Amino acid sequence: MKHTSIFSIKLFALLMLLCVSVQAQNDSIKQNKKDSLKQAQKYGLRLGGDISKLIRTAIEDDYKGFEIMGDFRLSKRIYLAGELGTEEKTLGNDYINATATGSYFKAGVDYNSYTNWYGMHNMIYGGLRVGASTFSQTRNSYTVYTQNQYWVPQFTSNEAEKFSGLTALWAELIIGVKAEVLPNLYLGLNAQLKSLISQDQPDNFENLYIPGYNKTYDGSKFGVGYSYNISYLIPLFKKGK
Repeated sequence: MKHTSIFSIKLFALLMLLCVSVQAQNDSIKQNKKDSLKQAQKYGLRLGGDISKLIRTAIEDDYKGFEIMGDFRLSKRIYLAGELGTEEKTLGNDYINATATGSYFKAGVDYNSYTNWYGMHNMIYGGLRVGASTFSQTRNSYTVYTQNQYWVPQFTSNEAEKFSGLTALWAELIIGVKAEVLPNLYLGLNAQLKSLISQDQPDNFENLYIPGYNKTYDGSKFGVGYSYNISYLIPLFKKGK
């Protein structure tokens, strides 16, 4: 009788151990499934445009511009990115007035530093671009500066002269955000710090504006820019951690 009681106790303990083990395995499976769902992220092609250039085109008489942009997600935080556009801008000072017209292309990568909650796909990112532009400069008018302005009238010419086939190359750093306001629809803004690598210049005057690069500053190799943009993500697949 005593041996039967001891055997019953051991059997009961074994059954309890098995139950606990099975329950732990089930909890582990459920947790793994839950974790895998939390780590699933959208991967695809995001396409959009720079709405700030459209607004400037509508309200500024001396500016016309259009830009499309896109990015493709390579990993959890890395995106291939690029922009393609055209611009026409007229600038002038006391001695010269010129119009720059051309197209440009920028390509590089973005790094998303923002850790999203489950179901979110926002970005706080930094990026690097290499940009190239092909353009023309039309000198609309110019005035020859003379030191003795009281006795000798300054020479002014309003005869337009066009210089075609100009090119420029630059690098830029980007800091920006993109927020998903509707499923797959994003609003964003960014700031750009640019550095000229090379440029062709017309005879007898400097480029005042380079399409894609923006305004130049008295021979300085640095420039700035910005963008307000809207884009749409075309989901291609989802990928876990």
